[in-house]
Amino acid sequence: MKKLCMILPLALLLCFMVGCQDKEAMAELEEFKAQAEVEEQNKALVLRVYEELDKKNFEILDELAAPDIRLIGIGTFESKTIAEAKPILSMWYGAFPDYTSTIEEVIAKGDKVAVKMTFSGTHEGEFFGVPASGNTMKYGGIHMWEVKDGKLTGWWVQEDLLWLMQQLGMELKPKEGEK
Repeated sequence: MKKLCMILPLALLLCFMVGCQDKEAMAELEEFKAQAEVEEQNKALVLRVYEELDKKNFEILDELAAPDIRLIGIGTFESKTIAEAKPILSMWYGAFPDYTSTIEEVIAKGDKVAVKMTFSGTHEGEFFGVPASGNTMKYGGIHMWEVKDGKLTGWWVQEDLLWLMQQLGMELKPKEGEK
């Protein structure tokens, strides 16, 4: 009987400890599920941007982006606002009327969404001073987005613009007089 009196409290203590661990594990699992859901929503938001841009609907950025979004495009523009970026997008899609973004991979982690993509189109209008060539082009890029509270707050652009320009007939050569 004495052994039973000693074992019973130990068994109850063990059950209590296991029950608490299950509650902690369940809370952690719920938190993980909530984060995964937010990441999926962020990915869907970013993918919507590309769908709309390919339709030349640049106004979508006004709807989906925070007013103070940071836009950073290496080589084409630095820290532009949406209002400053729209003419660049318009020029880009005007030079390549059939310009399309093909999404190859999308990865979301926390408030960041990374997109690996390929761009293609036909050069039918002036592009950064390069007259229309009629050449088709295809080049790659990676964009990184930041999403907070369902709004786009950052857009970093890294694209292979050298390869793009070479496809348009431009050549890379040293400056005159330098070796």
